[in-house]
Amino acid sequence: MKITVKLFATLRTGRFKVETREYNPGTTVGEVIKDLNIAEEEAALILVNGRHAQLDYQLSEGDTLSLFPPLGGG
Repeated sequence: MKITVKLFATLRTGRFKVETREYNPGTTVGEVIKDLNIAEEEAALILVNGRHAQLDYQLSEGDTLSLFPPLGGG
């Protein structure tokens, strides 16, 4: 199945901004994060199709997964 993965801020470093990737049916968000060599704690905000998702969320054909690092501010 094809999944569009969007990386933001520091998660792009040495990776990509947007990429369509092929995964097996039933692949979870956590498995994609591991495949991208991103530590789970680095993916502080996870969205699937614009909605908050957890690591165990099973992705479906055509989903868009957006990953954000921890955000700081003051």
